[in-house]
Amino acid sequence: MILPSRRKAFATRSRGKASVNLGQAVQSVLSQYVGFSGRARRSEYWWFFLFNLIIAIAVAIVDAAIGSTILGILVTLALLLPGIAVTIRRLHDTGRSGWWILIALVPLIGAIVLIVFACQDSQGGVNQYGPSPKYGPSPYGGAAPQWSGSV
Repeated sequence: MILPSRRKAFATRSRGKASVNLGQAVQSVLSQYVGFSGRARRSEYWWFFLFNLIIAIAVAIVDAAIGSTILGILVTLALLLPGIAVTIRRLHDTGRSGWWILIALVPLIGAIVLIVFACQDSQGGVNQYGPSPKYGPSPYGGAAPQWSGSV
C-alpha cells in the first residue's frame, strides 16, 4: 500500500520507461557484445549478472559430472567481454567513466565500491555518454524530471 503522502512521489518515480526482463537483458547485452559506449540500466546489468550466475552454476555442475574444466573456461571466455561491456555502460549510466571498472582490482574494497556504483540510480536526461535509457531525454530539451525521493 502506498501512503497518500507518497503517492505523488511514487507516480513521479514510476514515470520512467519499463524495466527489462531477463530475456531482454541477455539479448541486449549479447547484441552489444563489445559495445563499450552508451548506457545500461540497473535492471539490464543485474539481470545479466543473474544470467551469468545461473550459467556458471550449470557449467560447474556439468564440468564436475564430466571431470573436466574446459566447458567452464570456454563459457567464461565467451561471457567475459559482454560482462565488462555492460559494467562499463552501467558506470556510464551513473555518470562515471568506464575506467572506474579498474577499481575492482583493489582487493575487497574495489569490488564493494563497484557494487555500490552499479546499484546507484541512473542520471536523468542526457549525459556525456548519451540519453538516459531509464528516463529518456526531456521533450523540452535538457534533463528529464527526476524523482528526488522526498515529497
